[in-house]
Amino acid sequence: MPRYEYRCRTCGDTFELSRPMAESSDPAACPSGHDDTVKLLSTVAVGGSASAPAPRASGGGGGCCGGGCCG
Repeated sequence: MPRYEYRCRTCGDTFELSRPMAESSDPAACPSGHDDTVKLLSTVAVGGSASAPAPRASGGGGGCCGGGCCG
């Protein structure tokens, strides 16, 4: 089940909740009992380098994206 991070506007604490995606935007009370919370935008770290493109397979044997039929 996905985890979502929220911040309480009353006390400033951040907290996480595990809940179904369909409920990710539902109201969430902070652990201190305050109801004025906002869901934070989470970022996902992915390995690799953004500065260099991934190597492409050459030749291959089929498909339009192999470079033989697109033009």
